Amino acid sequence: MAIFVHEKTKILVQGITGSFGARHAQLSLDYGTLVVAGVTPGKGGQFFEHNGHKVPIFNSVADAAVATGATVSAIFVPPPFAADAILECSDAGLDLAVAITEGIPIRDMVRVKRAMQGKKTRLVGPNCPGLVTPGTGPKSSGGCRIGISPGYIHQKGHVGVVSRSGTLTYEAVWQLTSKGIGQSTCVGIGGDPVNGTSHLDVIKAFNDDPDTHGIIMIGEIGGTAEVEAAKWIKANVKKPVAGFIAGATAPAGRRMGHAGAIVGGTEDTAAAKIAAFKAAGIEVAVTPSDMADALIRAAKAQNVKLS
Repeated sequence: MAIFVHEKTKILVQGITGSFGARHAQLSLDYGTLVVAGVTPGKGGQFFEHNGHKVPIFNSVADAAVATGATVSAIFVPPPFAADAILECSDAGLDLAVAITEGIPIRDMVRVKRAMQGKKTRLVGPNCPGLVTPGTGPKSSGGCRIGISPGYIHQKGHVGVVSRSGTLTYEAVWQLTSKGIGQSTCVGIGGDPVNGTSHLDVIKAFNDDPDTHGIIMIGEIGGTAEVEAAKWIKANVKKPVAGFIAGATAPAGRRMGHAGAIVGGTEDTAAAKIAAFKAAGIEVAVTPSDMADALIRAAKAQNVKLS
């Protein structure tokens, strides 16, 4: 089992002919992901070729979806055009749009959020590393890799990972894999202040997934999403959960790394979020190097097997 995507999910790549999109389309193909289409306006009818793969390119998401059955898009489109690229996925009725693009104007994302209300399409991102559902092949290949996460660090298993930070996602995954603990799905939701999928959305999906036995939730300063997720976990989640909050030493009022990582209130500080985690029974990792061990502690306390 997995959430959002699995090894048979058909993917299209918007911006597949750009250098960044092309590189990560190649890595996803090498991983075994079913990349079935590319989209670049004006280049319809051409092909993206890599290691024996011949991926057709279309002028629009709608054309690509109809022709190939793709249900998910990985968006590698420059910031000025990324909002329209997301809305194109929504208009085409895709299940999922994963926006990797960093630097999309907040005003554009507010417009996107409003336009997508009540629509079928789920948005992950923007400014996110994407998703990985590991496979069973060598170095976890044969699964589904959407975005920029390094596929080889993953291992198929039963731990769900959700994070605002791409780098900390990779760190948590590598710690788990190094200890022989695999992952069900790893979701990077992005660090922008206006995004599509929240910690709580992912936590609910992991909670409903019978094959996810434990969860690592990684947050940071700014916003109240982690606090809201912690409150829901306290009331609803019986699985072991470990958490880490980045930015404990960040000064108030200064943006740190992500556009959304800025302290402006009382619930968006690292201390407040850590306190909320502890109140919810979440095992808190003291440092980034403690994330996997924190989940192991939580699992032992509940007598839950993670592998």
